[in-house]
Amino acid sequence: MLDWLYITDLLGVAVFAISGTLLAFRKQMDGFGVVVLASVTAVGGGTTRDVILDVTVFWLHDPTYFYVILASAIACIILLRFRPHSQLRYLLIADAFGIAFFTVLGASKALELGVSAFTAIILGTMTAVFGGLIRDVMARDVPMVLKSDLYATTCIAGAIVFVLLYEWHQMIAMSAAMLTTLLLRLGAIRYHWSIQVFKEVQKP
Repeated sequence: MLDWLYITDLLGVAVFAISGTLLAFRKQMDGFGVVVLASVTAVGGGTTRDVILDVTVFWLHDPTYFYVILASAIACIILLRFRPHSQLRYLLIADAFGIAFFTVLGASKALELGVSAFTAIILGTMTAVFGGLIRDVMARDVPMVLKSDLYATTCIAGAIVFVLLYEWHQMIAMSAAMLTTLLLRLGAIRYHWSIQVFKEVQKP
């Protein structure tokens, strides 16, 4: 199980590094800006989670994470030289995969450390959204988590699925939670699903 979690963690880091690189491309940043944005997107959420849980931050003693970030950023840069268009669509899709991976990872680590199921849902959601939040703020974009289409809500749904199935079968819990988060987020991107709280004000 731990090997699968580690592989999933690296996959999440990779896709979030790609999403950071895509946003850096949209903002026409230089090489240093690409590395910074890719890195904070990839490790920002997990770092926040580990600080809250008062455990060693996951990347401090494992440089593999930064090798993956650099490799993903370079691969994305090469791809963008040949396919410079539709980068916003790629950004949204990469981000959707990233939050699907990190929702599960955050909730799983929280449960392993003995926190309640409710807290695990919160930490799973934070792990998924905080990296993208930092990325968007640094790039002076409106954070995706604050836009109208479903975003954090999809992470909450995925985390709930995970904690409900966790004691029964962890691999099935991981797969079901990732699929729930991913499909809900992709559906929100495609169909603009949202939860309306305020009535639309008619202009006079």
